[in-house]
Amino acid sequence: MSRKTLLIALLLASGGSAAQTPGQIVVTGAVPDEASKAALLANVRALYGAERVVDQISIAQVSLPPNWNTYAQKLIAPNLKLISKGELKIDGTNVTLRGEVANEAQRQQIASDIATSLNPSYTVNNGLRVSAAEQNLLDDTLAKRIIEFDSGKATLTPSGQAILDEMAAALQKVKGKRVEVIGHTDNVGLRDSNLALSQARAEAVRTYLSGKGVSQDMVMVSGQGPDRPVAENSTAEGRARNRRIEFRVAQ
Repeated sequence: MSRKTLLIALLLASGGSAAQTPGQIVVTGAVPDEASKAALLANVRALYGAERVVDQISIAQVSLPPNWNTYAQKLIAPNLKLISKGELKIDGTNVTLRGEVANEAQRQQIASDIATSLNPSYTVNNGLRVSAAEQNLLDDTLAKRIIEFDSGKATLTPSGQAILDEMAAALQKVKGKRVEVIGHTDNVGLRDSNLALSQARAEAVRTYLSGKGVSQDMVMVSGQGPDRPVAENSTAEGRARNRRIEFRVAQ
């Protein structure tokens, strides 16, 4: 066996073995001796708590890169606790991270910290993704409602303002993220005019949110005009659905 694989599954709620339960940290793979196994498990247990760690490590004849045990220990660092529903996989000198983190800054920082703790012969594959929790919060708050404007204008109606009052409160909970406000129109009229109108409406939303305490630096705006319909423009109902404002957490 030319390489040794160590796999640490972090906070897997599902997708592991049938016996696995939420919150368990499963350590599986092969090491060459009991001392390596004991040292590795000690680090994982110190980080997560012994009661959460499931030992599935075997002892086998494996060939390891130079100083592999030292580098493996460096990988069991506190920032791993920022990852949920994921895994750390070490295959020889290839390190792969998967799972969810709270924001883009964490995603980049964790991978950077791991890369700087290893020597240049190691390759780090960053498969971390930003949690969808913030996007779900915004989607649930908007609840498929239409933020209305006066016909042909970028002036919010009272009902549109009421929805944005709720969105402002939700945006205050999205920390460390930028959010894109995207304006859309139906296909009635000239495309260039609709693009300009959708942009103006997105900017009107940002201005209104700013008045409710949401930093303008947090909010990006764009106007897509009629280019991204969600319904047929052949009916009044469809056109009404296409005249909308979207909120997208930037990744």
